Amino acid sequence: MVKRLDVKIFAGSSVPKLALKISEGIGVEPGNLDIKKFSDSETSVSLFEKVNGYDCYVVQSTCFPANDNLMELLIIVDALRRESASKITAVIPYFGYARQDRKIHEGEPITAKLTADLITCAGADKVLTMDFHSAQIQGFFNIPVKNISGMEILADYIKTEKNFNPETFVAVAPDLGAVARVRKFAERVNCDVAVIEKRRSRANESKVMGVIGDVKDKNVILLDDMIDTAGTIEGAAVVLKEMGCKSIFVCASHAVLSGKSVERLSSDIFEKVILLDTIEKDIPKFKFLSTAKVFADEINLL
Repeated sequence: MVKRLDVKIFAGSSVPKLALKISEGIGVEPGNLDIKKFSDSETSVSLFEKVNGYDCYVVQSTCFPANDNLMELLIIVDALRRESASKITAVIPYFGYARQDRKIHEGEPITAKLTADLITCAGADKVLTMDFHSAQIQGFFNIPVKNISGMEILADYIKTEKNFNPETFVAVAPDLGAVARVRKFAERVNCDVAVIEKRRSRANESKVMGVIGDVKDKNVILLDDMIDTAGTIEGAAVVLKEMGCKSIFVCASHAVLSGKSVERLSSDIFEKVILLDTIEKDIPKFKFLSTAKVFADEINLL
């Protein structure tokens, strides 16, 4: 490994373990900074090393608490800009507010666009992220964006499962919006694809209407970019079992996991839950795969 003498990696407080692994992957020590809260909950950041002329990367997912983590990212980027960093890349493994990416009703904002503008305004020159909720978010930024896919990590892990046979597996999209992502996964695994038909009544609530594709006697891989309340996954699993599937694996890039999600995913109906570490959680029953090498490799190419 060749140490990158021109690079500094700064870790926000949302994914410190991932940031450390990324630093190790490119052969540098994490940048020295202090993050603290004032008594009124305002965030304070202090840099304790020179960044003038350096290529700086800020690793921070804007997960729960979303507002605090987003503000922390903006403040770190601003601090680096004011200390004359040569280039600042916001490495955002999980991009929050991504589901607010369009105006559905009168009076609604497009918060994903606002978030993109804030990151740019703070001083970021580039964004490196993984699995945007929708492809259109990339166009919300006025700076270069690299959206890495986490599907290869998940697909390669599935192929290590005991007695894996692509002819007995089928990758299932939980809705029409996930079809492109699931097809990419299925191509790497070399298995068939099925699609859940559902009707969404309101945020975090939907009803499964049916399944397009053959799942009878198959090992099903329910695949999505994120799992929030897991209500959709739970409903889909019930229907898939009724249609005669053999087992159900759950794969997702982002472990948002709010509400009763952990309880739902811990049900015996699921063979295994496989997630990436774009949001750091400590749930022994679930399998978390590291994204550090993918991010480190991308940084080494920049």
